[in-house]
Amino acid sequence: MTAERPKPVFRRLAGLAAAPVAGIAVVRAVPVDWPVLAVQLLAFVPWFTVPAAAAFGLALASRSRPLQLVTAVLLAVQVLWLFPPPPAGYAAAHAGPPSVQVKAMAINAELGQADAEGIVDLVREQRVELLTVEEYTQELADRLADAGLQAILPYQVAHPRGRAAGAAVYSSFPLVDAGVVPGTRFTMPVVRVALGAAGNGPDLQVVAVHTLAPVGDGLGQWRSDFAALGRADPGSGPLLLAGDFNATLDHREFRTLLAGGYGGRPLVDVAAAAGSRLVFTWPMRGYYLPGVTLDHLVTSQDIRGSSYSVHRLPGTDHAAVAAALEIHVR
Repeated sequence: MTAERPKPVFRRLAGLAAAPVAGIAVVRAVPVDWPVLAVQLLAFVPWFTVPAAAAFGLALASRSRPLQLVTAVLLAVQVLWLFPPPPAGYAAAHAGPPSVQVKAMAINAELGQADAEGIVDLVREQRVELLTVEEYTQELADRLADAGLQAILPYQVAHPRGRAAGAAVYSSFPLVDAGVVPGTRFTMPVVRVALGAAGNGPDLQVVAVHTLAPVGDGLGQWRSDFAALGRADPGSGPLLLAGDFNATLDHREFRTLLAGGYGGRPLVDVAAAAGSRLVFTWPMRGYYLPGVTLDHLVTSQDIRGSSYSVHRLPGTDHAAVAAALEIHVR
């Protein structure tokens, strides 16, 4: 008996399907400052699992052992990137019961055009106690006030600016304005949230994050924004970075931040820890593109996220992201 010869049609089709997967795998794996088009394509890495699976299936049909091996490796790598392991030490940081629980939400309001009543309704529905708003304008601030947001979240640190540059933090807990992250194109407010009755709980430091999108000549500023976050001094208490990072877990810059880029502290992406990293947050409208996850709730390891959810809102191309944060204090 002789082995069946490879089938040329399936072999060619498998090669065609595998080629873009191999290309994006190189870009994803090699830690260099790739040009803007490569950085943009990295946001869509999860979608390359589809041609990776197709290439492997076609390789099986081709009966080519070398091609089967190559496509199996490409598919395995894609699946590994889809479901990254939790960071080292994450479980150990939650040995005791949580001392405080806070429901947090972040929303990019797209040039201040998001529906204010929709935001307030969602805050009520989700029982949000801490809200960050990016692309926060004075006109949006006025509409949120008219819609009754301050009756639910009476404390605020607001930096309204034109178009995409402003941001704000609203809370049911007292806030202390700690300035902004320096050196960024868009305002990133830093606040301390006094948790617990009469200030007996821990202080939570919150950063409303909005990096410039890596589009056109914005790539350098996008990297500079992540570097600015890395130079911040967050102290040793609980920490939340919430907002539009314009990056996914497939961007090296974002993974570097999680690995300890924010003042040297390892961080956790709440969606990834909840197994929800593939629930996309952009675009909700206006673009014929596959969905990607650009909006994140990122915490220090002494915070565990639960009840993670993504919510569409009228008037913006981003979804709101929300989670219950269980804060552990040793």
